[in-house]
Amino acid sequence: MTMEAMAIQQHGDRSELQVTQLDIPEPGPDEVLIRVKASSMNHLDIWVRNGIPGLKLPLPHVLGADVAGIIAETGSNVEGHSEGWTEGDRVVIDPGLSCGQCPMCLKGEHSLCDAFQLVGEHVWGGNAQYCKVPAVNLHRLPETWEWEEAAAVPLVSLTAYRMAVARADIRPGETVLVMGASGGVGTMAVQIASQLGARVIATAGTDEKATELKGLGAHEAINYRTADIGDEVKRMTGGTGADVILDSVGQAVWKASMRSLARGGRFVTCGATTGFEAKLNLTFLFWNQYRIMGSTMGSHNDTAEALAMAWSGKIRPVVDRVLPLADLQEAHRVVEEGEMVGKVVLKVD
Repeated sequence: MTMEAMAIQQHGDRSELQVTQLDIPEPGPDEVLIRVKASSMNHLDIWVRNGIPGLKLPLPHVLGADVAGIIAETGSNVEGHSEGWTEGDRVVIDPGLSCGQCPMCLKGEHSLCDAFQLVGEHVWGGNAQYCKVPAVNLHRLPETWEWEEAAAVPLVSLTAYRMAVARADIRPGETVLVMGASGGVGTMAVQIASQLGARVIATAGTDEKATELKGLGAHEAINYRTADIGDEVKRMTGGTGADVILDSVGQAVWKASMRSLARGGRFVTCGATTGFEAKLNLTFLFWNQYRIMGSTMGSHNDTAEALAMAWSGKIRPVVDRVLPLADLQEAHRVVEEGEMVGKVVLKVD
């Protein structure tokens, strides 16, 4: 049996994304096969498409870390699973794969597992009619949620939750600066920080995006194309700076981040969409007693907590547009050029 997928034939530009007929994956004993209803774009897809140094993938490869769909088949061990998964169940997936047996997994720190992988990066993802994942990576999707909206939730909410809660430990009354706030992770970070009781300052590239971010819970927003981020943050905080900075942008905003951080502040990065190089004066670091932290994805518990916030309405995905899977090249263009606010979603027929 075969399925239709949008797969990369080799690493390179958007033209490498092509409609391809591939064998439908066969679920192992502890896995399920999902009939994909919707997937969504992440910057991760662009990095994998271009080629990540050191990551050798069999080609063709199917991208897409976010999956919402219906269980089409269960592995032989899944019937006795504590969640009682059956064919026809509506689900979304936790895209992080770990061994479940190493010291980090046993501590509940799944994203620090030496064998940690991501759906869509290391194994086939959701840009296809079918996708297989371990049953432990499933989460039930409430009946009230549309497929396209649900597909916009998992990876970005998990990433933002991990940054804001597990790493930064944001407290009520603190000032939080969210860099690149109009992207998928950024829109979730604004909402989660606001829910935690923080005063949120968001950055965006247009006045229109800045206005939208205020609608999501940002107290102030800065158009970084027309104003200096460091100057504005100092002005807004009476010269103190932000207690916490959540960043996925990287190199382009590094200097502004260091200028914007309060003494004793925490800086958390989950990505570097504009570049990976950063220079830091160590005297500046120790004198101001900064804490600089990395954050990647999260644990299964982080996913559960983030999804609970979404299902209860405390946070919501921002869907910029929905495109058919066949228009995946256009979806990559929109994300690469930063035209969206929130997520670009792919509908899988």
